[in-house]
Amino acid sequence: MQNLNIEYFISSRISLRSERTFSKLIVRIAIIGVMLSLAVMILSVAIIKGFKTEVQDKVRGFIGDIQIYRYDLNGSFEKSPFIPNDTTLNNLKNNRQISAFYPFAAKPAIIVANGEVEGVNYKGIDKSYDWSYIKKHLISGDVIDFSDSTKASQQILISNYTAKRLMLKTGDSFVMHFVQNPPRKRKLIIVGIYDIGIESLDKGFVIGDIGLIRRLNNWLPQQTGGIEVRIRDFSKLKEVSDEVYGGLELKLRSRSVEESTPEIFTWLSLLDVNTQVLLILMLIVGVINMITALLIMILERTNMIGMLKAMGMRNSSMMKIFLYNAMYLVGIGLFLGNVLGLGLCFLQQYTHLFKLSQANYYLDYVPIEVHFIDVLLLNLVTIVICTLVLIIPSMLVSRISPLKAIRFK
Repeated sequence: MQNLNIEYFISSRISLRSERTFSKLIVRIAIIGVMLSLAVMILSVAIIKGFKTEVQDKVRGFIGDIQIYRYDLNGSFEKSPFIPNDTTLNNLKNNRQISAFYPFAAKPAIIVANGEVEGVNYKGIDKSYDWSYIKKHLISGDVIDFSDSTKASQQILISNYTAKRLMLKTGDSFVMHFVQNPPRKRKLIIVGIYDIGIESLDKGFVIGDIGLIRRLNNWLPQQTGGIEVRIRDFSKLKEVSDEVYGGLELKLRSRSVEESTPEIFTWLSLLDVNTQVLLILMLIVGVINMITALLIMILERTNMIGMLKAMGMRNSSMMKIFLYNAMYLVGIGLFLGNVLGLGLCFLQQYTHLFKLSQANYYLDYVPIEVHFIDVLLLNLVTIVICTLVLIIPSMLVSRISPLKAIRFK
């Protein structure tokens, strides 16, 4: 016959099966507190990670992970031209962390259309450009067709912000004045309109053929204003950026996307601090709920404690009864918290039910990125902290006198 775990048996009888109305209420409040705390922690981590990933992808998709350009004192978007040597190109090709690289150039210009004027930077790219990111954000039209170089030089993509500002649509044409001495102008046709959602990018750039910049600046066919590099794993940006810089010829330099747009990435890094504060607050809320519930259960069971002590039960066994009870309630709270937290995460992930102001947050919906390792860690941390903290109030039973406890009402 197996030995009966008397501590566990007693704890199972004084938890949810309790006949006392007040005790039942406190137990349910404690469970709800743990449930809401875990659900909020899961949502917080998933939203912050999703938000950081989405905003990073927006910036990376438009300007690349690393930009290579000629070393000079020019602080504008229009960089001095250069022809990359074979060593630089081979180092980029042989780096397994690099997924793609392609030439680009920028030139300041002014769009004149429908009586309106808008200053932009014309970003020139060629047929090797990776359109996968821009295609995801096209709201009308298509990308530039480089199969015909003559037509490609007349085609342009503009942002939805610029299109609304100038009252333009796909298929419209306008005159673009390029800033140089003397100024030159070209008639261009809109083949596509995109919406990145980051005002500094949507407002500041249009996308066209790099061949047009080469002709306007009298560059050689091989000359470029810079090279955009995309890497496979963004978490290795610093490492790959250092490798790229080390493999460049002396006249060139490189700059990562974090260095190019420090205001955005500094802001994103501050979100981690907000997450940490929120996680700590939620843990405190859950722990306080459990401590309160445990203390009230101990006080309500003072007579029972006195009787069990009078019958010879040790203080350690009494502590186990209430710890089992508390951890049972924590377990129920964690289960319900996981159901609620993950349920809301998947609901938002597949429906985008909760919206945001894109002008303020760069996104028009609340992003979600669930990693089950994060959920597992949150559960483990909650269990460990609750267990350690609940040991202290459970020690209260050792200070209860059997004689006084039996008389206690």
